[in-house]
Amino acid sequence: MEEKRIAVLSIIVEQREQAEKLNAYLSEYGEYIVGRMGIPYREKKVSILSVVLDAPPSAVNALTGKIGQLEGVTAKTLFSKY
Repeated sequence: MEEKRIAVLSIIVEQREQAEKLNAYLSEYGEYIVGRMGIPYREKKVSILSVVLDAPPSAVNALTGKIGQLEGVTAKTLFSKY
């Protein structure tokens, strides 16, 4: 079994119509989510999400990849050393 690591997934949503798919992906990996914060930046018409995960790196990378494939959505991940 792959060892878990803490990661922060940063997401910027520029196309609000992608929210349903994004939430479905996050729900799919919900067992790994420690917490999440979402900020709607109405003046710029974007939403910014920060999701903290405690998961195997392969699961985090798979989630990041799925989210990154959504049009108008950018996702990047930062891993802890341990």
